[in-house]
Amino acid sequence: MNWIILIIAGLFEVAFAFCLGKAKYSTGTEMYFWYVAFLISLGLSMGLLIKATQTLPIGTAYAVWTGIGAAGTVLVGIFIFKEPVTVMRLIFLTTLIASIIGLKVVAN
Repeated sequence: MNWIILIIAGLFEVAFAFCLGKAKYSTGTEMYFWYVAFLISLGLSMGLLIKATQTLPIGTAYAVWTGIGAAGTVLVGIFIFKEPVTVMRLIFLTTLIASIIGLKVVAN
């Protein structure tokens, strides 16, 4: 169950990065909406990470959490914010995802 909580925490990390990206391109009231959404996502992400680390090894949990956040944020950047897709970016993204899976496999 704590692995599921950790994955959800990582997805909220992606959400808070997404909110920052949206706030960057917004003005007025809409900008403040994205900053509030950022704070909510940040709080949920951290709270769920704390919950997950009560039973999971801290090193593994933190690495998986940041890995999900990093990989998800790269994908959001590519698909939503139209950031460039290069071969090297895809190679490193694949390496990151493989490393996250590897940490999960060896954690037990």
